[in-house]
Parts: sequence; structure tokens; C-alpha cells
Amino acid sequence: MNRILVTGKSGRMGQAVIEAVNANPDTEVASTHDAGEDLVAAMAKADTVIDFTIHSFTAELVEEALKQGTRLVIGTTGHTVEERDTIFKASKSLPIVFAPNYSVGVNTLFWLTRKAAKVLKQETFDIEVTEMHHRHKIDAPSGTARRLLEILNEETATSYEKDVKHGRFGITGARPQREIGMHTLRGGDVVGDHTVMFAADGERVELTHKASSRMTFASGAVRAAIWLADQPAGLYDMQDVLDLK
Repeated sequence: MNRILVTGKSGRMGQAVIEAVNANPDTEVASTHDAGEDLVAAMAKADTVIDFTIHSFTAELVEEALKQGTRLVIGTTGHTVEERDTIFKASKSLPIVFAPNYSVGVNTLFWLTRKAAKVLKQETFDIEVTEMHHRHKIDAPSGTARRLLEILNEETATSYEKDVKHGRFGITGARPQREIGMHTLRGGDVVGDHTVMFAADGERVELTHKASSRMTFASGAVRAAIWLADQPAGLYDMQDVLDLK
């Protein structure tokens, strides 16, 4: 039985993860944690942590996991370069799944985006990415959108810093060929919508994923926790979990 520590137990994702863990016969909620509670005691009861909280908590979580040898499934997004580096360094000693999205459907979107970018070359197709989330989301673009952009940058040999355009305003002039547009929308209770568009003269290809329940992410995170139990120290993502690489 995989004993799970669920952090952020009072949050919407925390509640969804608790439900998903309880629904799986191979996992159990060994402990939970919220801000201000005893992390050391909570982690001592668990084999694996599933974390969907806030990026500023990651360093503390990783530090304690290293002390106790606890596996980590990290779904939090919006990390700084330094915080991401903390995760990368810890993966030399711990098995960690670190993914921007744990939905099986979204990870299929990642795979399809890579394949499409190989075929629909930038010489002919302009690329635009849009994402929408609920009004309470604090980071933009979403971690999922950022991963889509990373995939597109890799396949088109473009740069996130130089070639990704976040929205447009005013007299922008003609669209540069290597530009990739990124557009963030916020409102209502949208769980998560992501679209990658390849637009050429006379045709357009759109790859879209829409999530209507947080359980898609929570169930995927539980799947990752079960998979991680048999892995050596290293940094993994859902593409590894789903054998899409």
C-alpha cells in the first residue's frame, strides 16, 4: 500500500487529491498538511508526497523529503529558476515526478503538439497558444501552457525569451515568421483550457484540451505516485509515467 501525504489539504486540488487517493485501492491517505502545520510529523507517516500548493513552499518540502527519503509528486507551477533548480538537485537523491499537468489528456496534447510541430513547419504555419483558467489562478501563463511553449521552442529551434510574444497591443506591425503567440485568459471557474493553433494560408489546425474536473489531474497524480514507487532516484514527468517518450 502506497501511503500518501497530501499537502494543501484545504485547497480545491488538495481535496480532489484526497478523493482520488481514497478511490484507489493501491493508495491511502497517511497524512495531510496545511500551512502552519507540522510538516516533519506529517511526512514521517508517508511514502510519497503529492503536492499541489504554492511554489514558495517547494524548497521546504524538498528539504524535508531529502531528510526522510520521501518520494515526491510535484504538481505546483510558477516556480522561479532557483526553485526549479532545488527540485533538479534533489532528484539526484530522490525519485521525483515534476510535471506541469497530470491529466492523461493534456499529456497526449503535449505528444501531439510535438508531432504536429515536426510536420507543420514554421515556414508555412504560424503558431499561437491560448489558455484559460479560473479567476483565482495566480501564475500566467499556466504551467501547462509554458510546457507547450517549451515543446514548440524545442521543435522549431526558437527561444522562449526572444520569440514568444505574450499578447499584442497597438501597432505591432507584421507578424514575424518565427514568432509564437501566447495568450492568457482568466475568468469564472474554468478548470483549464489549452489550445495550440497552426495557421497557414487556406488552412488551420487546432489541438485543444478542455478540463471540466480537477479529478483528471488528481487521478493522474495518484497514478504517478504508484508508478514512482518502482523508480530509482531521478527527475521524471508524466510523459515517463505514461510511457510516451
